[in-house]
Amino acid sequence: MTKRVLVTGAASGIGQAQMRAFCRAGYEVFAVDKDVICEQQDNLRTLQLDVTSDLETLFREVSDVDIICNTAGILDGYKPLLEQTTEEMEQLFAINLYAPAQIMRHYLPNMLLRQDGIIINMCSIASFLAGGGGASYTASKHALAGLTKQVALDYANKGIQVFGIAPGAVKTGMTASDFEPGGLADWVAQETPIKRWSLPEEIAELTLFLASGKASSMQGEIVKIDGGWSLK
Repeated sequence: MTKRVLVTGAASGIGQAQMRAFCRAGYEVFAVDKDVICEQQDNLRTLQLDVTSDLETLFREVSDVDIICNTAGILDGYKPLLEQTTEEMEQLFAINLYAPAQIMRHYLPNMLLRQDGIIINMCSIASFLAGGGGASYTASKHALAGLTKQVALDYANKGIQVFGIAPGAVKTGMTASDFEPGGLADWVAQETPIKRWSLPEEIAELTLFLASGKASSMQGEIVKIDGGWSLK
């Protein structure tokens, strides 16, 4: 049977690369974003909705999936705690943590009935280190890593695999401001051991491997793909 995969944040960046990779590999893909997804494939269905406020529409339109890629997320401009409002923090946690939790909670019961399912949450090097984002981003990605590990432990003997992917600097629309004059792009590349930013397609290739079932003895790993940044 064709595997069904849900990808959130699929209009651009890593989510878009994941969506395209799964389509090329022959999966039945459900792609979600608050922005329009400009892509057409026979095995692709797109939904424009906000995962923080309209999950009921998603759950009604996509009743069941075999693989979840919780990729949608936002940055916080590297702001320290005293420069962030409560509203900004709540919005960031709503997207980066609560939406993935609700999506997992909805689709897990059917996965458990089948004793089969793979969940891949988009963590970050900020799940391990300070400095990958501001206070809210770092806190939310630490929390998402913890949630990923706990769900992996709780359902490991029920046929459910749960992973996190922890990218470092990835060249996407979300990081476009770093490439503007005076931005961080050159400094980040110089400080990264491989001397460049990662590409969304590289994250997508790792996603395909984790989703393939070939990593059957891996569980709860937060896999870093950061050009060696965290080695320092």
